[in-house]
Amino acid sequence: DTVIKLHDRIEETMTLHGLDSAEAVQAFSSKNKNSLVCFSATWCGPCKASKPALEQMAAKYEADVTMDVAFGIVYEDKLGEAIHNYRVRAFPTYVLFQSQSETGRVEGANLPGIDELIQSSNCQALTGGETLGGSSGAAPLSMEEARAQRLAKFGAATTAAPTAAPAPAEEPPAKKEEVKDVEMKEAAAPADQKEDNQDVEMKDADDGEATKLDPTANLDAEMIKTLTESMGFPLIRAQKGLLNGNGGTVEGAVDWLMQHQDDADIDDPIPLQEEGAAAGGGDVAQSYKCNDCGKILSSMANLELHANKTGHSDFEESTQCIIALTPEEKAAKLEKIKELLKQKRDEREAQEKEDAKDREKQRRFMGKEMAKTREELEREQRKRETQMRKRQKHDERRERERIRAELEKDKAERKANKGKLHSSLGVDGYNPSAIQYDVGAGAEHDADAHAEHKKHKMKASVAKIDDYIKKVSSYRAGGDGGKCLKILLAYVGNVADKPGEDKFKSINMENKVFKTKVKPFVGAKNLLLAIGFSPNDSGTALVLNEDASAQLLTDTKAKLQAAYTAYNS
Repeated sequence: DTVIKLHDRIEETMTLHGLDSAEAVQAFSSKNKNSLVCFSATWCGPCKASKPALEQMAAKYEADVTMDVAFGIVYEDKLGEAIHNYRVRAFPTYVLFQSQSETGRVEGANLPGIDELIQSSNCQALTGGETLGGSSGAAPLSMEEARAQRLAKFGAATTAAPTAAPAPAEEPPAKKEEVKDVEMKEAAAPADQKEDNQDVEMKDADDGEATKLDPTANLDAEMIKTLTESMGFPLIRAQKGLLNGNGGTVEGAVDWLMQHQDDADIDDPIPLQEEGAAAGGGDVAQSYKCNDCGKILSSMANLELHANKTGHSDFEESTQCIIALTPEEKAAKLEKIKELLKQKRDEREAQEKEDAKDREKQRRFMGKEMAKTREELEREQRKRETQMRKRQKHDERRERERIRAELEKDKAERKANKGKLHSSLGVDGYNPSAIQYDVGAGAEHDADAHAEHKKHKMKASVAKIDDYIKKVSSYRAGGDGGKCLKILLAYVGNVADKPGEDKFKSINMENKVFKTKVKPFVGAKNLLLAIGFSPNDSGTALVLNEDASAQLLTDTKAKLQAAYTAYNS
């Protein structure tokens, strides 16, 4: 049994002849009057899936004595560059050759399309003998037998068809002529009677099995060409995209293919559908519906755009098909969109003008505010400068009045002492450069008296420390009094804070600081003498006495600090 089954399988496979070169294809098409060659590829999924069905079809036509078609298959790796001679653009591609010339082709695993191509290309077998449709040397078929074979070819089961009668034995020639006359009489029967018989047979066939239709038969050839040639999709995928996509458009097909390109059955053949199912269309999702607002969306791209614009997130598939717009509707919609765009553009331009006006107003307002602020700052600066000049003039006037008072005092003293000035100010104040007149014979006595007076003057009083500080503070011009107070505070502070360091116990009267900031001011040197400093023998420095009071130094430091703070406030 195993050997018999294997032998049957080999015979069935041999009905699909394998070709291994371009020369083999040419020889195959020249050897057979009608030959169907399948151009396939070993890596093609649809080719592998449809090959068993192709083998069954080859076996069916091999068994059908009324048809003369030979089936062959060749793979692209066997042909090489020669495959371009056959203009193959997709796999699988089925080409029908008749007398070595191509008469038609089917691209993609479309087996119903192959069957239709063979039926429409007059591939019937013509044999010699007395009747059409019979094999050479075989008994002629009756009209009922021929009708039964035609119905079987279209897939209808004819249970009432009579079985083929055995071939009659040989009879004399006269008997053959009688048979021939009978057959011709039957053929000459009225046409109405033949049509009635055919209607009865077809009715019976319809009752036996529902008619199945090819769902790809009504697809737009231009759309299929666009998807296969321009976009490179295989034929089977292009057909599925148009069948299942939204609205039967190229865009809908591309969207559907992008979503289902990884499906396991994407390259499987498209099954035939019953006539009622093909007309009804099934419950295939044709669009998407937004449950938030009820809007129907044609594609996933439109769904995402709608979700981004509105924020809606509740969507579902819909069987409602969005019908493509007619050219007139497209033109009207385009005009409407143009009007909306123009309206939006006008509104945007008007808004931009308003914004420009607001920005200009703001710029002018800020300019005025900045000018006003700048003027206010300049006014305040002028006020401060005026006040400073007034204060300087006031200080200068007070200083002139003080000097005049000193001069008046000196004049009064000269007048009381017969032109002599016993209390010369020197560098501490007014130092007259005029010659002292009325210096007679008692000049030596007067010189001794002056030296004694000077020695007495060097005896500063501790009780007048506050007066000395007050005199120094009275110098306001140029801030000279404050500078003197600062130097005195440094001298006294160093001695009070660091009594053990000898370098602070001596003040050099020859340096520039003492000469310019201490010596010229009345009361400054007396203050140092009052707290315990005494000039050395050479008169170039002030040295702190050994018996100087530390408490007095500390108190004087505090008074100088307070006077300096008050001077600068």
